Amino acid sequence: MIAGVGGDSGKTLATLGLIGAYRRKGIPVMPFKKGPDYIDPAWLRLAAGKEARNLDTYLMGNQQVLRSFSQFAISDGINIMEANRGLHDGENAQGTHSSAEMAKLLKCPVVIVIPVIKVTRTIAAILMGIKMFDPEVDFAGVILNQIATKRQGRVIRDAVENEAGITVLGSLPRMKNDPLPGRHLGLVTPEESKIADKAIELSARLIEDNVDLDEISRIAGNVPDIQIYSSSLADRVVKVSNRDRPIRIGYFTGSAFTFYYPENLEALSKDGFSIIPVNPFEITELPDIEALYIGGGFPETHAAKLSSNRSVLKSVAEAAEKGLPIYAECGGLMFLSKSLIWEGKTYPMAGVFDQTILISKRPQGHGYQEVIVDSENPFFEMGQHLRGHEFHYSKIETDVNISTVFEVKRGVGVGGARDGLIHRNVLASYLHLHVSGAPAWADGMKKAARRYSELQF
Repeated sequence: MIAGVGGDSGKTLATLGLIGAYRRKGIPVMPFKKGPDYIDPAWLRLAAGKEARNLDTYLMGNQQVLRSFSQFAISDGINIMEANRGLHDGENAQGTHSSAEMAKLLKCPVVIVIPVIKVTRTIAAILMGIKMFDPEVDFAGVILNQIATKRQGRVIRDAVENEAGITVLGSLPRMKNDPLPGRHLGLVTPEESKIADKAIELSARLIEDNVDLDEISRIAGNVPDIQIYSSSLADRVVKVSNRDRPIRIGYFTGSAFTFYYPENLEALSKDGFSIIPVNPFEITELPDIEALYIGGGFPETHAAKLSSNRSVLKSVAEAAEKGLPIYAECGGLMFLSKSLIWEGKTYPMAGVFDQTILISKRPQGHGYQEVIVDSENPFFEMGQHLRGHEFHYSKIETDVNISTVFEVKRGVGVGGARDGLIHRNVLASYLHLHVSGAPAWADGMKKAARRYSELQF
């Protein structure tokens, strides 16, 4: 696990660089991310050339985390997990669901990335505190980040290794320009970055020149085995109807809608169903589908382009009125709204819901979310508890009468302890779900698609 002492420690840069450096050496890498997160895994996927998997005990539970890790971890290379926030930061003062708890669950050694701006010997004291704070965490070493001078690097290394007894695995120099572009939700997605491949290459070279790759490989190779659990999700079956082609579930793609857990899409594609990518920038109307999944992303930065494709907006609105099952998360909710206000300008959207969405300068909801389904809807049974997460700068601006199906027990939602806007067979919320912790979601999507398919005959 590559962890940090907080946000902006440099752990993403280090993780991408390690992945890129090992791949350049011909060593396969399997990337993981302590979730919940969409953007960092997209960069990890680009660096590794394979899907990065989110692991989160709040969303998935301990056993499903173990199942997922066992399913995707590789034995012929190296498994690398990027941590989330500071190593010991969790949902409470006890560090529940923290990266440290994840590391202990997976028996995973931890490498800390720590920035060293305007400090020398004090870094040793900080690292000693981290090491002693929870002795059960396998603290394997540290990568010093943003070293200004050779002298600073020598002083810090001597203090850390000789006085704190912690191995320095690398020292990264301070760079004038960060190769990883950022914005309000963190990094710019690689789909939107013009220098994504170059950023991966620069990160790999940085790690090659300044980090002991052989020692990190040795540390990773000494990880003890964990018990392998079979997945109960593989046994879940949703019967499809008898027709001459698979039932098709569309999902929005393109640079505006990139927030999808791969497990969610994989779950929808099982049991005789087919998933169809739908890029709203490249079509004039929806294809022949039996359900639509609109994930999150950045519709606000693409608002002008989305708004200008009026034929797609009309097609989605008409499909909604005809009863097409549509499930939308966050950015999808924004797209289905009447309009979107971004940087002082108003952009018409699909208008399935009669409210205007305002993009604020500060987060309106950020963190884990828990809801109870308390109203009828096409996807979930009454009384179901759902755990997910939210991270949005947007909020409902207009005071209109809206119907909702979720009682929010934790988090913000659309406000007033509510979430889950409902209209006919359309459900849109700020709740992001991971199917490993919410298998009922995939079942509900496929059942709704099957019902819609049968009505078309």
